[in-house]
Amino acid sequence: MKVYCLSEDPNKPCFVIKLKSVTIMLDCGLSAHSVLNFLPLYPIPDWKPNKAAAWIPKNFSDPQIEGELNECMTNQVLVNSAPEFMTPLTKLVDFADIDVILVSNYMTMLALPFITENTGFKGVVYMTEPTLHIGKLFLEELVDFVEQSPKPNVAKYWKEILHLLPPPLCNSFKPHTWKQLYSLAQVNSSLTRVQMISYDQKIEITGALTVTAVSSGYCLGSSNWVIYLESKKLVYVSNTSTLTTHPRPMDQVNLKNADLMLLSSLTQAPAANPDSMLGELCLSVAVTLRNNGSVLIPCYPSGVVYDLFECLSSHLDSTALGQIPMYFISPVAHSSLEYSNILAEWLSQSKQNKVYFPEEPFPHAQLVKSGRLKHFKHVYTDDLWNDLRQPCVVFCGHPSLRFGDVVHFVEYWGTNPQNTIIFTEPEFPYLEALAPFQPLSMKAMHCPIDTSMNFTQANKMIKDLKPAVLILPERYAIPPAGFGHKNEFVIDQVDRKVLTIKRGEVISEKLDIKTVNVPFTTEMVVSVTLNELQSGLKASKFTAVLDTKDNKYKLDILRDDLLANKTTEPYLLETLFKKTYEWGQLDFDRFLRALTNEGVSDPKIEHNTHGYTIHLKSEDTLIQVDDKSTHIFCEKMDKNWRLKLRSIVMECLNSF
Repeated sequence: MKVYCLSEDPNKPCFVIKLKSVTIMLDCGLSAHSVLNFLPLYPIPDWKPNKAAAWIPKNFSDPQIEGELNECMTNQVLVNSAPEFMTPLTKLVDFADIDVILVSNYMTMLALPFITENTGFKGVVYMTEPTLHIGKLFLEELVDFVEQSPKPNVAKYWKEILHLLPPPLCNSFKPHTWKQLYSLAQVNSSLTRVQMISYDQKIEITGALTVTAVSSGYCLGSSNWVIYLESKKLVYVSNTSTLTTHPRPMDQVNLKNADLMLLSSLTQAPAANPDSMLGELCLSVAVTLRNNGSVLIPCYPSGVVYDLFECLSSHLDSTALGQIPMYFISPVAHSSLEYSNILAEWLSQSKQNKVYFPEEPFPHAQLVKSGRLKHFKHVYTDDLWNDLRQPCVVFCGHPSLRFGDVVHFVEYWGTNPQNTIIFTEPEFPYLEALAPFQPLSMKAMHCPIDTSMNFTQANKMIKDLKPAVLILPERYAIPPAGFGHKNEFVIDQVDRKVLTIKRGEVISEKLDIKTVNVPFTTEMVVSVTLNELQSGLKASKFTAVLDTKDNKYKLDILRDDLLANKTTEPYLLETLFKKTYEWGQLDFDRFLRALTNEGVSDPKIEHNTHGYTIHLKSEDTLIQVDDKSTHIFCEKMDKNWRLKLRSIVMECLNSF
């Protein structure tokens, strides 16, 4: 088996495994961290604050660079172009060879159009129903954000002079591989390749192996994957949570005792407790609102934002701020709120129970009905500005602050020190996100909420699941930057074989498959009769045809039409219609007597640790016998003598 790592970020995973004759891609995450190197796209065309001036390197006069770079008031240099994304590696694996893509959740499918479109991909993509529906919303929102404020120019030359640029731009990771975003048409085309599956449903892949999705507890429809190959079991653990939130809880039973486990997507905020961060967020929101300020929360259109609606509304009620409105702004806001309430089977038991009362599983349904939570498609719609009442709480994207409705609100509210922006997504360093908007008077808070497993939880899980071999990103073997030598932020590498992997690497691991399941047809089962050879041991003799098709094996009875071919060799016919089957060890005394009866009078016997050797000098023959086999070495070019020896050996074995 070979494992290929196509991604730089363990939280935007993309692996390819090749085993037997099948090529499987595990997730296709899209890293958006690269967009922090670009100027923001303003959703309102006429609103373009002049906070960045044109910049070129000192003592550099090439006209190709003009207009490509701008310097912010924080002295950070950004690219003036349409944003570009870090996609999975394209040269390590030919995407046309991929048979299936297994998607764990809607956060790890955002590179799907890059994989399936214009690459020769002919495979199938498997994911759960919520992953498909909500992932589609993420893809559509991302395309809408980028396309609503198109950049007239595409900057390219800056990538040729990285060594002349200031940090962090000069430290960009392989910018030549970055790509501009796909189109909505490509999104729709890629999603036509998706087949929806349920938890615990067994999916057969080209007859060679079986895959099953089990709940990972991270978000609606999120999955871990179990791959069965003959007698071997492989598990892929992506975003996984042991916390009690709105998704169905994690299924650990199906992950136990794997021959190999591939681990990815642990928490991006290892030092931050989600509950503590949520408490700080609620407290900060309440303080800001009491001071007559408004709160801006950059967010994605699904996931943690549902929990924020629930916890924040409850906290505002308890602090006599229940009259404060909340606004959810996204081109897919309405669809996101609707989907979350109809996907009951994928929710936790407590959420599911509410459906049968009947009652909406999420409080935001009631918040919408009561008018406390209002949703709008875009910041530039008249309906929003006719309704907007401050102080308020606004949820909108994108968390990078490089495109989307949030860009306008940062500029609109940034000059008021009473307002607060609170970052909850751990993916983007908040100071880098805010850099092009400085100077800002509004307060900024960082409350990263990541419900994925932390390293302590992951180590406990691995200990409980007991995989024989563990493959993990190289980053998980060393403490993250800024945390020194704290071992609580690494994965333990004791009591098991551990392999690390990083972007562009390929590792091989041998799967020692000793047995293959070969089922009988019904007719074969009926024809078999067991014979007792000795106490507790039964056997049966049968003649069958081994049928091999699509990596599957099957034993069927031998039919007359199969023997109609006149070219069948006599020895094959003899084997097919053989009446007895030999077993057990060679009867030594009986064998010597049979040789004497054949006129062999000079056998020389030598005993050894494994058995014995019989030398027939007159016949120029050597016979080696041990517990499990008999070997005959005959220099005599006499076919009849060879057949006679074979018959003598067979007669001296047990048979049935």
